[in-house]
Amino acid sequence: MERTENMPIWVWLAFSSIATRKAALFLIWACGIFALYCIPWLQFFSSSEWLGSIFLIEDWSWFAMMAPMTVWYWMSLRWVDRNLGWADTAQAKV
Repeated sequence: MERTENMPIWVWLAFSSIATRKAALFLIWACGIFALYCIPWLQFFSSSEWLGSIFLIEDWSWFAMMAPMTVWYWMSLRWVDRNLGWADTAQAKV
C-alpha cells in the first residue's frame, strides 16, 4: 500500500506490505485465531493430558501481545475502508 498525504502513520505501518483488502482480512483473521490459541487453556482445563500437548503456552504474555495487534489491524482496516478504499490504493500501485 502506498502512503497518501492524509494516511496516518499507524495505518501505513499496519498495511505497508499489503495491497488488497482480501490480504488484510486474512491477516486479521490469522491474528485473531493465533490470539485465541495463545490463551493459556491449561489454566482452565488442567486435567486434560491431550490439551497439554496441543496448547503449549502457559502464561498470558502472548495473548497480551496478540490481542492489541489484532485490534490495531482491524482499526487500520476500518480507516482504509472509510477514507481511501482498497480500489484506490490498488490503482495507485499500478
